[in-house]
Amino acid sequence: MTKTAMVSGVTGQDGGYLAKFLLEKGYRVFGLYRRGSTDTFSKLREHGILDRIEMLDFDLLEFSNICRLFKRYAPDEFYNLAAQSFVAASWEEPIYTTQADGMGVLYILEAIREFSPKTRLYQASTSEMFGKVQETPQTESTPFYPRSPYGISKLMAHWACVNYSESFGVFASSGILFNHESPMRGKEFVTRKITSHFARLFTGQTEEPLELGNMNAMRDWGFSGDYVEMMWKILQQDKPDTYVIATGETHTIKEFVEEVSKRCGFELRWEGSGVNEIGVNTKTGKTIVKVNPKFYRPAEVDMLIGNPEKARRELSWKVKVTFKELCAMMIDADIERAKKGTL
Repeated sequence: MTKTAMVSGVTGQDGGYLAKFLLEKGYRVFGLYRRGSTDTFSKLREHGILDRIEMLDFDLLEFSNICRLFKRYAPDEFYNLAAQSFVAASWEEPIYTTQADGMGVLYILEAIREFSPKTRLYQASTSEMFGKVQETPQTESTPFYPRSPYGISKLMAHWACVNYSESFGVFASSGILFNHESPMRGKEFVTRKITSHFARLFTGQTEEPLELGNMNAMRDWGFSGDYVEMMWKILQQDKPDTYVIATGETHTIKEFVEEVSKRCGFELRWEGSGVNEIGVNTKTGKTIVKVNPKFYRPAEVDMLIGNPEKARRELSWKVKVTFKELCAMMIDADIERAKKGTL
């Protein structure tokens, strides 16, 4: 019998990779999206799967809509990837972020409990819950210390999943995802901001420097396509649990810039420090990167690095795409888009 899966946030980066993965596994896939969202179906079209997904209206803040979906379809698996997922925006919209990312998951859990108790829920938790890290590297047992409204609301959702599993028998598992990127990443995220700007520099479409915040922030960056496989594996286990999804390596934003710059054939020389730091193209003498204090967060998360040992041991999962391969993949895709006029 064909399994059914619902993927909320299907128009986002992870949603597209996950939907494609599930289709290849033979699932009937329902793609849930918020009508009126600024995002489009472009990522699903690039994956070549839009016409193979059954698209349904979905809103994390509309409990009646969520209940109707579970009552009508009772999916075998529900992957909750929908969220207000931009950390910087959470400082401007803390109440909405908490409602969507925290309360929205409670609505899903209540709907499953009431109308579809056999549904297995995957909740996309985040390394931002660790925030001001209490140990390095971070594991499933590392104490949480979120440093943004986004991290706080995701932590609420994370503990709600644990509580509903222990209290009501809901199969609710969480993947604590560390930073994961791809050519499908939204331009509001720093990695895609870097690659899209360098693609325009490379193709001569701009001479303006790229402006960034804290260049020394360290992140554990993986490939989204690798991570969605882990999401699926988590729901195939005998009991609900929490898993860190990470590479076990950390790199600074400056390192990401340097890898992308080298791929473009630019030679960077760094001058100054802190908020006065700039990156100069040694061939032209022009500044192509500079720090802008407005992009610093009110409370910075300086270093995140996960320990995926539990996932390796219990799920036989491993990273396939390296940091350098990820950087190359993203800048190559954006250069192609720039040349086609679709960036």
